[in-house]
Amino acid sequence: MTDWSTEQEAFWAGAFGDAYTDRNLGPEALANRVALFAKVLDHAADAETFLELGAGAGLNVRAIRVLRPAARITAVEINDAAVKHLKRLGPEVETVHQSILTFEPRRQYDVTLTRGVLIHIAPEQLPAVYDTLYAASCRYVCIIEYYNPAPVEVPYRGQGGKLFKRDFAGDMLDRFPDLELLGYGFVYRRDPWPQDDVTWFVMRKRDPRPPGVPAHHP
Repeated sequence: MTDWSTEQEAFWAGAFGDAYTDRNLGPEALANRVALFAKVLDHAADAETFLELGAGAGLNVRAIRVLRPAARITAVEINDAAVKHLKRLGPEVETVHQSILTFEPRRQYDVTLTRGVLIHIAPEQLPAVYDTLYAASCRYVCIIEYYNPAPVEVPYRGQGGKLFKRDFAGDMLDRFPDLELLGYGFVYRRDPWPQDDVTWFVMRKRDPRPPGVPAHHP
């Protein structure tokens, strides 16, 4: 598929996305991600089903499965090389090879999440992604991104128009009044289990469906 509607989609679907996939496959990266999700999932103890938008090669999927071996996960990813890795993770992981800008979920999940994805979405496209995260969740929304109190563009590996920081959680709390903030935290790059200075947020719908109950079946 090559007919992308934004420059960011083309960027991540192409060679740069391939290189990113190759950089994020080691066992140390997985161990650090498990430590991150151990904190995050403390706020979603009853979650059984997950939807990740922009899943890459499956590092977050693998971390969640370490912590929740019975989890059922749908992973949406645009990059061909990353999708090949996702498809090796077994039948418990449903892989959707598609842009998150065109993805239309056919059911709801206990948790919808992104990690290092919203920062790479053009600001004018964010509302549509927020809507997908919200609509596809029957209970929790988790975002793990670079935080900044005001929107700002930052050069990314010498590239312009590819990285945008802002208060993504604040955007969602303002957009969806029935979301409540359950927890948040920062993981420093010099932490014993480091992340790249990311901030995580877990939000919950105030009147959610029971865990594991979809809106309707595919």
